Amino acid sequence: MPFSRIYEQILQKKQQRQKLFAVLLDPDNLTVAACERLILLSHTYSIDYFFVGGSLVTTSNQAPLISLLKQKSSIPVILFPSSSLHIDAQADGILLLSLISGRNPEFLIGQHVISAPILKSSQLQILPTGYILVDSGRPTTASYMSGSMPLPHDKPSIAASTALAGEQLGLHLIFLDAGSGAQNPVPAAMIQAVRQVVEVPIIAGGGLNTPAKIMAALGAGADMIVVGNEIEKNPDFICSAATVINELNSAALLNSL
Repeated sequence: MPFSRIYEQILQKKQQRQKLFAVLLDPDNLTVAACERLILLSHTYSIDYFFVGGSLVTTSNQAPLISLLKQKSSIPVILFPSSSLHIDAQADGILLLSLISGRNPEFLIGQHVISAPILKSSQLQILPTGYILVDSGRPTTASYMSGSMPLPHDKPSIAASTALAGEQLGLHLIFLDAGSGAQNPVPAAMIQAVRQVVEVPIIAGGGLNTPAKIMAALGAGADMIVVGNEIEKNPDFICSAATVINELNSAALLNSL
């Protein structure tokens, strides 16, 4: 399968040592007014991607949300689905998630079989992603809905071997996620351990609710951070997150000269 344009952009940024920022929008938790405010903020602060999805998605808000994003923003919209029911061809791409930290076949291959014909007939750019849930200090919706245990937060070697297996299976991205509203983010030591063994880009998300935590994740080797819950509570946190990323990217650019 050829690389998608989005994935080529991610690879290019990684090669340039430039960090990426994705805002996760959960259709269950976002009103039209709140979405419009985030779009306005995205015109001021550097956001690379909108991820759309959630572990449950109990409302019919996803399609109108994506439509609004496409109408009022040029930022690529990437689906972050929990099942084949949440595929929407309006988006630009999809994280085709394989839950490699768990042993539930439904999320390793089952939902993918159902989704394959739908994705084949769509124009969505497919991003095969090894999804690794990490213990955040309390149960998360993602672990409950997937029926899988998160990796222990103090076992970076397990995460590294899991990520390496995902890369060897041909997955294009590794997503280390503590889950929405996590009490603690993925430990920097775990991100660093994964970075040491894989070449593919690393995404980190969950519990990144302060600039210091974002800096720690990116400094440990994450290529992209995803922030959702904190921005739902405080949209202006986009400014704080974007500032950290801009500072790192400016420093990397200066060092390359």
